Amino acid sequence: MKDFRSKVAFITGGASGAGLGQAKVFSEAGCKVVIADIRQDHLDQAMDYFKAKKADVHAIKLDITDRKAYAVAADEVEKVYGTPPQLLFNTAGVNAFGPVEASTFEDFDWVMGVNLGGVINGMVTFVPRMIKAGKGGHITTVASWGGFMGFANTAPYACAKAAVVNLMESYYLGLKPYGIGVSCLCPIGINSNIHESPLTRPEKLKNTGYNVSQKTMEYEKKAFYESGIDPVDLAKILKKGIEAEQLYIFQFDNPEKMLRDNYERIINYATPEGMKKMEELEKKRREEMAKRQNAGPMGGADEAGWGKAKKGIDWVKR
Repeated sequence: MKDFRSKVAFITGGASGAGLGQAKVFSEAGCKVVIADIRQDHLDQAMDYFKAKKADVHAIKLDITDRKAYAVAADEVEKVYGTPPQLLFNTAGVNAFGPVEASTFEDFDWVMGVNLGGVINGMVTFVPRMIKAGKGGHITTVASWGGFMGFANTAPYACAKAAVVNLMESYYLGLKPYGIGVSCLCPIGINSNIHESPLTRPEKLKNTGYNVSQKTMEYEKKAFYESGIDPVDLAKILKKGIEAEQLYIFQFDNPEKMLRDNYERIINYATPEGMKKMEELEKKRREEMAKRQNAGPMGGADEAGWGKAKKGIDWVKR
């Protein structure tokens, strides 16, 4: 897709972070934009911005894990604009950090429910409507570079993103006959408010094995997200990728080398010799990570208690 004028775009997580960056860029490209977000305060702030720009933007408060609410939102899009979206952006996401061995059922249900379940809900809700409308279109889902490997301190997130990467390739192949393109955006880090994810965690899923506090959220923001790519810059990269009809879109200049290095890691894990090599590399990686985290802002990860198990979990070594 190269012409975005008058196209209807539906963006989850569209009121802040990566989603708001997409809303700004594709609105400026001529789209009629629907921003869906779970936080009303963010929707209000975003709409103040778009009203000042006189942009054609409509806001919907939506919990993407609620399938009935998703269907109602889809109906609202058609009522407002007379058509299903031609552009669907599955962008909303959450994260949680802590030892994988401390993870609870609720940690998995929450993170995977949003990051994978929310994407599935978007696809199952909108894909049939887009096909029936017969206008073609393009679907983008935000995954992560973290979806290409495992992580000991953010397992539910990496697991969900890995599934999203696989799912988008399936839809990419399946939707070609309908003139609907599919892209999977895989950023490394975004200057967003994802560190505030615990604020929208449902009460029924509050039971966590991780240490989470205001201090850990502040550390996470300073140490990881403030230095990430600007959401508007990322959206511009995404727009170019959509125009080029790429399945996988990365924010860095050398995706070929990074992907080859990553798959070399998988090959190493498949042989005894490679396993020894990976043990040495992993040891060095952990040492370098610990130095960086504990020499960083907010007094370091250990002082903030970031990435640790919550008190009372006595089987976790670190």
